[in-house]
This record gives sequence, structure tokens and C-alpha cells, in this order.
Amino acid sequence: MTAVTAATAATAATEEAAYEPTGRTVPTRGRHKARYDRETVHAILDDAYLCHLGFVRDGAPVVLPTLYARVGESLYIHGSTGSRPLRGAATADPGLPVCVTVTHVDGLVLAKSAFHHSINYRSVVVHGTAYDVTDEEEQRLALDALVDQVVPGRAADSRPANAKELAATAVIRVDLAEVSAKVRTGGPNDEAEDLALPYWSGVVPVARGYGAPVPAEGLAAGTATPDYLAAL
Repeated sequence: MTAVTAATAATAATEEAAYEPTGRTVPTRGRHKARYDRETVHAILDDAYLCHLGFVRDGAPVVLPTLYARVGESLYIHGSTGSRPLRGAATADPGLPVCVTVTHVDGLVLAKSAFHHSINYRSVVVHGTAYDVTDEEEQRLALDALVDQVVPGRAADSRPANAKELAATAVIRVDLAEVSAKVRTGGPNDEAEDLALPYWSGVVPVARGYGAPVPAEGLAAGTATPDYLAAL
């Protein structure tokens, strides 16, 4: 699938409000926390850049942390041409079965009882097949998206990959079809008989933060810190 074809497919898919639940995307517990609407799923994916990629190698499960980017109805993941999952996507027919997860921790939920402690979170689980991206146009689109997923605006403010770098880089695509989100919000679910106990309960918010940008050694004099870094 080329970048143009993928974009067309993404436009058609977004006309549907939600992903169809399947046996793998319906949780066995906490079903009320599950979400299948595209707006929620896309928002969770777009607010992060680190995922965990799971696959089976030599009969054993493997889970790797890696960067990703969403473009329409596809996730793109990149790495060295020698990495195990990327080699698997290139050699397996029709592709490499994978599971991709993304999680945000939004708060620590402290209850009166140890049993009811929890976290507030937003997560997405994607089941699918990872395909090797061989079309150069789609590969470049994916690599730009990966850079911008981490720091929006950065792709246009850096040198694009040259032919040698592209040859050393592999990109896989996982289409968003079998997808679910799960969300928990709110305070602790304390038991009525525990409310009078002398223990603090409530939520400790968790937020992602960035420090001030540190210029690289040897940076040319007069090179200003880009505005998009201040926006982080």
C-alpha cells in the first residue's frame, strides 16, 4: 500500500465512528472502561510516542519498547533493518502478527484499603499484522511522522534521511482495524464501611513534563532555540 493509497483508506475509515469490537478487544474485566470510538483511540495515540510492540519469536513472546507514529488509520514503527520484528515483517507471509500497546498514567488512586488502590490511565491495544514498508514515498512520510510524533514541527527543521540512511532503516506499518481503548478516571472506590477509617484517600495527578532545552556542544553561534521546543 502506497502513502497515497493509505491516505485514501484512512479517509474512508474515519467516516465510521467506531472500531468493531472483537473477541480480542473486549476486556474480560472492567468492560465499562472500554472505548471503541475513533476519537478516543486517536487522541490517546496522538498524545504519546512510546509504544510496546509484542510478537512471537521462536515460539516465545517478545515485547519491545519503541517509537511510533499514527498517520490516519495506520501506525508506523521504525528501526534497524537488522532488528528482529522488522526482519520478521519483511520475511513473514503475509506479515508479522503483532500486538501494539500505548499507555498513559494520569493519576495514582489511593484508597482507604490496599485492595482498592488503582491508577487513572488511558490505554490503547492494537492487534494486527505488521507489514514491511517498501514504497519510498510512504517510507519518507512515515519517518517524518515519527520525528513529528515526538517533537511536533521537528521534521521540517532537520535534514531528511539520505539514500544511505534510508537503506539502513526499516519501517513497518500496522493498520488500525482490531483496536480498543480503555480509560479509568475519578477517585477511589472506597467501601462504605471504610469511609470512617483514619487513612487519607484521593488521587495524586501524574503529568508529563519537559525541562529547558540544552544546546548541543559545537552548536553554531547564534542558532536560536526553535519556538516549537518552547511549545512543549
